[in-house]
Amino acid sequence: MPDYLDVAIRAARVAGRIHKKYFNSGLKVKTKSSSFDLLTVADTEAEEAAVSLIKGSFARHNFLCEEYRYRKTDSEYTWIIDPLDGTNNFASGMPIFCASVALVHKGRILVGAVYDLTRDELFYARRGKGAYLNGRRIRVNSAATLKQSLLITGFYYSRSTEMIQTLRIIRKFFLKHILGLRRLGAAALDLCYVACGRAAGFWEFELSPWDFAAGKLIIEEAGGRVSGARGEKVPLTKKYFIVASNRKVHHKMLEVINSKR
Repeated sequence: MPDYLDVAIRAARVAGRIHKKYFNSGLKVKTKSSSFDLLTVADTEAEEAAVSLIKGSFARHNFLCEEYRYRKTDSEYTWIIDPLDGTNNFASGMPIFCASVALVHKGRILVGAVYDLTRDELFYARRGKGAYLNGRRIRVNSAATLKQSLLITGFYYSRSTEMIQTLRIIRKFFLKHILGLRRLGAAALDLCYVACGRAAGFWEFELSPWDFAAGKLIIEEAGGRVSGARGEKVPLTKKYFIVASNRKVHHKMLEVINSKR
């Protein structure tokens, strides 16, 4: 079988080289559909570089990426790529961003790689073979209660219903006396931080497949769990409410998220 993981890693790293080229360089910033959703030349160049590298090995594969749309082929394989997750951080000079690359076959994620240039941290996983950070096997942490749990969340670009609901859930978690809460601004890294034990859980109202595909596999291979808001399986074809954890606090997180009070 072709070494899909090697290609995923190389694609994530080549995107990282584009990040290095432009980070803190005074690059021009545009907006997408929302004035809060930024776009830089680093996003588009990183995607072009990653897709070009993958096509060099798998020319007939499909691509589901954040910045461009690609002509569909008859291949059963799809690469899901976020060339620069955390663009708002990147554009503001905050060193919390990454590239995320995953390969899906018939609805199953085969490999995933997430590369953080600023810390030179490469998270990766192959289905059934465990999850790794810079060559070292990683596992989720052992927090068994919310009081022991440092959690991470994300705010969707919407400033209406999703924001209000997120703030309500944050309040409910603090009333459960969680250890603490972080909002880092790069969902792929948030997921990897759960995978390597830096946090016990993460949730966000609406993430696209390129935000969570690689991180989902990395968490699962590290012993954790990823689901929808009610514990259901997460589709890889549309935006979705994502809940991720070390598995031990997953049902507790779902209880809080779905509670009426």
